[in-house]
Amino acid sequence: MTEKSWMYAVLEAVQAEMRADPAMTWIFELTPPVASTPGRPVINLETEFGRKRVVNTGIDEMWMVGAVTGAGLSGSRAATYIPYQGIGMTFQMLQNHAGKLRHMTGGKASIPVVYVMEFTGQTPGFAGQHSDYEMDTAFAHLVGIRTVVPSTPYDAKGMMHAALRSPDPVVFIYPAGLRMLMEDVPDEPYEVPLDKAAVRTEGSDITIVSSGPGMQISLEAAQRLQAEGAGVEVIDLRVLKEMDSATFINSVAKTKRLLTVDMSYYTLCPGAEVIARTAENVDGARYKRIAFPDAPPPASPEMFLWMRPDANHVFDAARRLIG
Repeated sequence: MTEKSWMYAVLEAVQAEMRADPAMTWIFELTPPVASTPGRPVINLETEFGRKRVVNTGIDEMWMVGAVTGAGLSGSRAATYIPYQGIGMTFQMLQNHAGKLRHMTGGKASIPVVYVMEFTGQTPGFAGQHSDYEMDTAFAHLVGIRTVVPSTPYDAKGMMHAALRSPDPVVFIYPAGLRMLMEDVPDEPYEVPLDKAAVRTEGSDITIVSSGPGMQISLEAAQRLQAEGAGVEVIDLRVLKEMDSATFINSVAKTKRLLTVDMSYYTLCPGAEVIARTAENVDGARYKRIAFPDAPPPASPEMFLWMRPDANHVFDAARRLIG
């Protein structure tokens, strides 16, 4: 057990899987697969496995997705890292091919492929074209593809192991704002399920559901609410497709209050799906969702921070729901 960053934990899982499987490949552009953390060896996949297995391509995200999908269809595990400027370019290949081929072959074809999608993490001053966190629901809408968004280094490593071992294609969302988050992570390989949410705190007064970068502000707000005597149950979705509905439905059946927190746009954010599924199954509950407004992020850091959800927004909304 060693304290590791989010990205170090991810690449440690990839390194272990590539050592175990000499046919596995990693394709990237711009962002080399290198990570370091205090007290541990530097991980450099390109140096360790060579350029035939760790391929630095030209800037062509659709080709990258097509290449690893083809590798998976031919029987080789593969992964690709798509930087935030290019994640939108991947949709045609994912939607029309990667997500459907296993079904179209009656399950005979496996696609053991992971698509790491870098989200910018909404950095102040990056302007609209470089600071969105808007595609999580879009990926979750694709059929035949699992979509996960770990919020801790522990989950990131375990879910990467599970994703690389899965016969299904997996979109692995990487919010860049979590890159240097540190946590104790086991050195040996392990798996975190690709179909289970995590209850981070338990309580009976209100349920707060979030994912990815929204978890940090949700837990901060929960700590403040608990200091006032409120019983707060915080749930980390971890998986957007297939979403673990039972965990948050059972929680809201107990608390009768649900607050969802998302960094993506308000319209059709993951929280909207959480509320819809809960409303179909729980009578008499109250609901509220917090998300980024339906507008492009401004370049001005002051305006941007005013629009982005923070712990104060979560705290105030939860207090109003509790009454």
